[in-house]
Amino acid sequence: MVPYSCGVSKKTVNKVIRLAQENNLAWPLPETKTDDVLAQMFFSPTTKFQSTKRMPNVEHIHKELLRNGVSKKLLWTEYLEECRLCNASPLMYSQFCYYIQKDEQKRRASMHISRKPAEQVEVDWAGDPSKIIDPDTGELTKAYLFVGVMTYSQYAFVMAFVNEKQRAWIRAHICMYEFFGGVARILVPDNCKTAVVHNKDWYTPQLNITYHELAEHYGTAIIPARVRAPKDKPNVEGTVGNISTWITAALRDEQFFSLFELNQAIRAKLDEFNLRLFQKKEGSRYALFHDEELPLLMPLPAVPYELADWKTATVLFNYHISVDGMLYSVPYEYIGRKVDVRATDNVIEIFYNHKRIASHCRLHGRKCQYSTIREHMPEDHQQYLEWNGDRFRKWAEDIGPFTSKVITAILSSHKIEQQSYRSCMGLLKLSEKVSVERLEAACKKALSYTSTPSCRSIKTILSTKMAYDPSKSADKPKSHGITRGAAYYGRKQP
Repeated sequence: MVPYSCGVSKKTVNKVIRLAQENNLAWPLPETKTDDVLAQMFFSPTTKFQSTKRMPNVEHIHKELLRNGVSKKLLWTEYLEECRLCNASPLMYSQFCYYIQKDEQKRRASMHISRKPAEQVEVDWAGDPSKIIDPDTGELTKAYLFVGVMTYSQYAFVMAFVNEKQRAWIRAHICMYEFFGGVARILVPDNCKTAVVHNKDWYTPQLNITYHELAEHYGTAIIPARVRAPKDKPNVEGTVGNISTWITAALRDEQFFSLFELNQAIRAKLDEFNLRLFQKKEGSRYALFHDEELPLLMPLPAVPYELADWKTATVLFNYHISVDGMLYSVPYEYIGRKVDVRATDNVIEIFYNHKRIASHCRLHGRKCQYSTIREHMPEDHQQYLEWNGDRFRKWAEDIGPFTSKVITAILSSHKIEQQSYRSCMGLLKLSEKVSVERLEAACKKALSYTSTPSCRSIKTILSTKMAYDPSKSADKPKSHGITRGAAYYGRKQP
């Protein structure tokens, strides 16, 4: 009855009884004799057949398969050549692929990571672009879909752009945060050039400078996904597939003649998609987001991020830099230096060694306009800006009334007042070389000759000492005449 109740043959039962007697086993068994111990005692594995064939290096094969154009067939051919050189027996192609597949299965192991509400948002471009028809020429233009997904609720944002360049990438993030009504703590993008530049390895990604500024403005942290690692952002990858079905495919038979029309249709389909009930859990993306994520999002900044372009410029000899045909001043100490320029639609900021040295409101309109800050100019250039008729008149009045009359005459001697500024400056500067009194006397003397004296005539009077000398009195009698007497000249005294 035992063979029938156990489902084994009588020969197997006798073999087990014999093995139990040889190992002094009797019922009841000790607790240490577990099923694994008994299996080892009764059915010890026989010596496995040791294959003499050379096994492939699966680590090397895995790395090589990541390279473009490399296939298993090519690697198997190279493997055969290695075996021939080593005088080893190779595996057939089917066995070669079998061991590679077993290694790939081990690498496919994935871990479920529980996300917290409002913790992370994943972004990417959708695979299949939409189409826009030019109403004048009928030409079809591609429109690329940007997708952003809240990791916890899978609440999605979709918007179309005419390209995937930097400006569109940044603008998409600004619109996404406005759509969500808040900011998640972590932002997970793909390894596109608009997000990461010169990414040598996963551990030290170098962020695009404009993208980094966006993150600083919104107070979020950017953690790029690894290269060729879509599981680092599975929610957006899965949503991209759903978007292709419920939005792109759903609008395949409609025609759009502008980007605005396309985005209006996308928004309508997007609302339907977010309100659609989950298949394996209760509620919808919209309900889960508004109930559990939205209250925990960080608030939006007071003003949206303003897109900035970074450029390099050289400070010209007139201490200005040129940006899109407009010229902006820089402190004259930086003449000849290369500076970094951050340009937005409204502001131009200039940096040297990561330190801001100038800021201007951006100029618009005709080319070659100047935006100059007085403090950026050398002192003599600043003084030149201060030259004007009223300043010269006030300076002359402080010296005296005759100097004031001369300055007024010089200012009115030209059709354009600015043409006389150099003469006025030259005349008034004489007060620093000679005394104020001598300049005033020279002006009085010149006015006695003509009502329109020049700066040159005043200088001539001063150089010939024709002006009044305060050390001598004009009313003092002259003491000239013969003072030695007649005897001095040889006359005899009576």
